[in-house]
Amino acid sequence: MAVAEQMRAIVHESREASGLVLHSLPTPRPFADEVLIRVAACGVNRPDVLQRQGLYPPPPDACERLGLEVAGEIVALGENASGFSIGQNVCALVNGGGYAEYCTAKVGQVLPVPEGLSLVQAAALPETFFTVWHNVFERGQLKPGETLLVHGAASGIGTTAIQLGKAFGAQVLASAGSKEKCAAAITLGAERAIHYRDEDFVSVVREFGGADVILDMVGGEYLARNIKAAKPDGRIINIAYLQGSKVELDFMPVMLKRLTLTGSTLRAQNPERKKEIAQQLLKKVWPLLSAKQIAPVIAASFPLERASEAHALMESNRHIGKIILTTE
Repeated sequence: MAVAEQMRAIVHESREASGLVLHSLPTPRPFADEVLIRVAACGVNRPDVLQRQGLYPPPPDACERLGLEVAGEIVALGENASGFSIGQNVCALVNGGGYAEYCTAKVGQVLPVPEGLSLVQAAALPETFFTVWHNVFERGQLKPGETLLVHGAASGIGTTAIQLGKAFGAQVLASAGSKEKCAAAITLGAERAIHYRDEDFVSVVREFGGADVILDMVGGEYLARNIKAAKPDGRIINIAYLQGSKVELDFMPVMLKRLTLTGSTLRAQNPERKKEIAQQLLKKVWPLLSAKQIAPVIAASFPLERASEAHALMESNRHIGKIILTTE
């Protein structure tokens, strides 16, 4: 299959959204354990915005260009790549470089497109589904019958966590900042949506007996309030700190309630760990996607050359679900 020598790719030339500029760059070639994907669509994620702003530097071995998830067609295989074939439609978690017409991916982080999903939908899967599975189900050990509290309910992470929590038998509570976002959370399966501008989420969660697992990307004052909202033996998981990571906390309730405080970032984890997560998704979550029991929520899509508009929408926090860039 012919692969172009040059490709269109987004380069961030400044820390402003307007600094996302389309360039012509050499097409990458896959290493032995990689595949090369002709990208049809790629996901836009909050870490992309933070990296552009200089607040989230990529790991030393990562591509410095933006883009952490892609979907498209495999056009070349590294010499040790197995399990996939040229011409196959796939989606992949990548370590940068997704905002482009071609992108390489570690073979262990590549997944087939679930049956019935478009490539645009598939591009919305890897970053959020890897993150939610690892944090809510592996680190948080969410069990059927437990209560999951999801902050940032309208984000890509939030809409994914609500659906997966519900699908695996949990009662889901969700917080969001508008009536429209709260309504979306209910539609996706939340038992109760909390409009955090008008309601105290701690009081509402306590009406339901507290939360067994709390997924938080807000940080700041939420850190202390999560401790109040958690049940005894609850697990609180932080995956971002949009309101800051430095606060003064009284840790006595953590001891008295036997709480677990944990968190993680996905990008810095090694390929073997990401491969393990991918295998769990393929076994336990991809059948739900193929059966249409759950589905990625797409807020908007933009052509690749309009990446600055996609970032501006992300920063506005007006969207519900995932923002996608398309190359065609």
